[in-house]
Amino acid sequence: TWHNGDCPRPLEALIMRLLSKDPAERPESAQDVFNALDAIDLTARGETVEREGTSLESLAGGVFVGRQMEMGQLKAALEDVLGGSGRLVTLVGEPGIGKTRTSEELATYAGLRGAQVLWGRCYETGGQPPYWPWVQAIRSYVREIDPDELRRQMGSSASVVAEIVTDIKDRLPDLQPPAQMDDPDSARFRLFDSIASFLKTASQTRPLVIVLDDLHWSDGPSLAFLEFMARELGQSRVLLICTYRDMELNRRHPLTITLGDLARERLYERVVLRGLSEQDVARFIEIAAGFAPPPELSATVHRHTEGNPLFVTEVVRELVQSGELSEQRVASGSTWSVRIPEGVREVIGRRLDRISDRANETLTTAAVIGRRFSLDALRALAEDASESQLLDVLDEALNSKLIEELTDEVGHYQFTHALIQETLASELSLTRRVRLHARIAETLERMYGDLADENAVELAHHFGEAEAVADTDKLVHYSRIAGDQALASIAMEDALTHFDRALDARGGHPIDAEIAALHFSRGKANLALRNAEETVQDLTTAFDYYEKAGLSREAVAVAQTVPGVVTPEVSGQMQHVQERALKLVEPGSLDEGRLLEPFGVYKAAMTNGGFETGLKALDRALEIARDHGDQPLELKALYATVQAQFFAVRTDRPRSEYLARALELTETVNDPFTEAGVRYRIGEDLARAGRAQEAYEQYEAGVAAAQRAGNRERISSVFNQASRLASDLGEWERAREFYVQAQQAWTDDGRSIAISAMVAFEIGDFAEGESQFARLHGLEALSTNAGAGRLSFLIGVSQAIRITNSDELRGLARSFADATLNAGATPRFEIVAKFALADVLAEAGDVSGAERLYDEIAGIPDWDRYLAWTAAAVGRTDDALARFENVIESARNAGYRPVLAWACEGAAEVLLDRDETGDREKAIELQDEALVITQELGMRPLTERILARREILRA
Repeated sequence: TWHNGDCPRPLEALIMRLLSKDPAERPESAQDVFNALDAIDLTARGETVEREGTSLESLAGGVFVGRQMEMGQLKAALEDVLGGSGRLVTLVGEPGIGKTRTSEELATYAGLRGAQVLWGRCYETGGQPPYWPWVQAIRSYVREIDPDELRRQMGSSASVVAEIVTDIKDRLPDLQPPAQMDDPDSARFRLFDSIASFLKTASQTRPLVIVLDDLHWSDGPSLAFLEFMARELGQSRVLLICTYRDMELNRRHPLTITLGDLARERLYERVVLRGLSEQDVARFIEIAAGFAPPPELSATVHRHTEGNPLFVTEVVRELVQSGELSEQRVASGSTWSVRIPEGVREVIGRRLDRISDRANETLTTAAVIGRRFSLDALRALAEDASESQLLDVLDEALNSKLIEELTDEVGHYQFTHALIQETLASELSLTRRVRLHARIAETLERMYGDLADENAVELAHHFGEAEAVADTDKLVHYSRIAGDQALASIAMEDALTHFDRALDARGGHPIDAEIAALHFSRGKANLALRNAEETVQDLTTAFDYYEKAGLSREAVAVAQTVPGVVTPEVSGQMQHVQERALKLVEPGSLDEGRLLEPFGVYKAAMTNGGFETGLKALDRALEIARDHGDQPLELKALYATVQAQFFAVRTDRPRSEYLARALELTETVNDPFTEAGVRYRIGEDLARAGRAQEAYEQYEAGVAAAQRAGNRERISSVFNQASRLASDLGEWERAREFYVQAQQAWTDDGRSIAISAMVAFEIGDFAEGESQFARLHGLEALSTNAGAGRLSFLIGVSQAIRITNSDELRGLARSFADATLNAGATPRFEIVAKFALADVLAEAGDVSGAERLYDEIAGIPDWDRYLAWTAAAVGRTDDALARFENVIESARNAGYRPVLAWACEGAAEVLLDRDETGDREKAIELQDEALVITQELGMRPLTERILARREILRA
């Protein structure tokens, strides 16, 4: 307020800059405005400034001091994003340290730089649906954008994203629901991929800054998508800012696990916020009070608050409101001894003491409802207060900055800080809090009426908190519905929480249809999360009940839930369930065929001595499919037979004919998951025949099918196979691109990690190769009953040892092979383990042990590439040379130059060791051929190996 009505020209110029439509002219931040004000002599012409209203309003969030270094990091990240390189940055610190306020300041700066800022917040009290912070952010974007532009940006992903962001349906009312997917893992991948694609596309129109606030309270599905999105940022123009309290985390906290996974891949930057400096505290007090504070005051405030902005804010607010912070008080020269409470709750308590008892009582009820609450809910709970009285109370709380209105929802409010809500709720005794939750649950249920089930998450939370006094049937009812909703949203972690709560509430009751259904649902959630033991326990419990109760249809549905090969633990232990289910179905029925397919492929592929039984089951499934004209089942049975033979290392059925018919069926059967597998195997056969370009075409089509299926494991599988082919061709960069894409689809796929290690070893990057092998060995997936990652490790480790001569890798290979064999490995795993172990034993001098293993696997067809080295190691010279000659001939024909170089060197070493007439000349000829290849392809380790051998010859 200018008393003479005449604004100084420098200040007028600053205001015009603030109002400018050109971002380049506007100040970059609030701090820049304060700096500009400091440079203006506001009293030069006699004007005075009224500061009333400024001090308290500034304390409500308008003032931003300090954080120069942190803001520099954030601005640098934003500039990277504007340049086309997406980033993930976390803001970390204790409660009240200024994470949200710093994010707001960055949001202001980002807006000036032309970016769009989207916010998503997490709440401690629960009740929010899965993916809530992401839903908030996307919803705010969807509500502002033109529908036609939204349709363009979302493309075919719109219907998928609309399943969790329902506002899209309002903007695009003609959307058709997405195709249903039986596999929850695939459905979840499709959802994640759809959201990520949309955000990346939207960011090309205008850079996006997405702030996810208070991530320590996030739901599990939101964290799962964060991990997915972090790997998708790539060349996008998306900046993710995530704030969380590090003091809330322990090593088992879901966020800790997520951040650990991201840290290993260096996918995010961590910015730790510390307390403000004493100078910053002094600046803050000056802005609040209107005059420079004495050094003793700022030092005292800083000492007691340790610079925590929330503490500083609340203490200074207290001083201002009590009249202690005035020029007269400062001029008196009194010694400052600010009484700072033990914690911020006590500071907040002083603020709460200044509002009326009715306001405190009302806000306490609101705090138990949650961080967010509505006027309607309060009105229903406060039976003795009229709407007018409630509005007066809320106005009182608004004026005290304890709550704020939500502008996007009329009649809805939230506490300005979570600690305010926590302080109010904690003041209630346990008994009162439990009974209040019960009242809230019953009140909200009446309010929602016919829509109660749609709000099951919130109701389940309150009934759960009031379990000691509430209706247990309602707790189970809403928990079950909330769990089913989470399953439908592919929020498996949340689903598990809801089902656990419902089952706990039914604890001690004999199993009935409701409990069986809960176990069935929880089993599906555990299956998607790969919790093997829990999956088997839940599904077996449900099946046992349905079988005993004569509910055959339900029992068969349980048995059909588990596909042929998930993990050996799950599929193996579900075999007896599928065997019992087969007795419940009509012989020759489609139900029988749909049970025989997963039963047969596991029996044949993954059990010792079960091949004949499994193959017979698959033959019967194929016969049933053709009898009924069921092409989807026929496709599955054909592919399952090929898979069974691959893992069992058998050729009882014509693989090429089965794959050709399966490929034909993919033209009419919409089963992209199986199609991807079929194209994977056809590409494999083409690559083996030296038809690399045709193989690449099949892999490309296979990836497209796997992406339609939304199955990250299958996407990774096809990319891995393409990477192997590129590696065999010596196309190192292409191989790297493929295995990077494989790891983006599935971070912990052991196959891609093994391939990346081998490529690194081939070109001499030992540090990277050893790092990848160490990571591979440490994966949980490589436990006693291994998966494809163990196979890749054992295949690659022998050559890695030849390159590195690493004793550590020898030790890993031995322990890994022993563990595989001791676990009763399946045929393919057993063969690979024996060949790897034979190499290690031969090098260790145990030739007889190595020979025994070699004799057991020598007859396996198409393994010359690996067994040639084993034959040489055990002294089978003629056998080794014959195998190397086969590899040399096939590698020359196929153009697999790295394979050819290694085979030439292997044969040369055998010839030099034999040293018969003409052997040395032939060996040198083979080495010369290998050297041409290694030097052209940059295979430094093999080049050095050959040259070192020649030095020995010269000596």
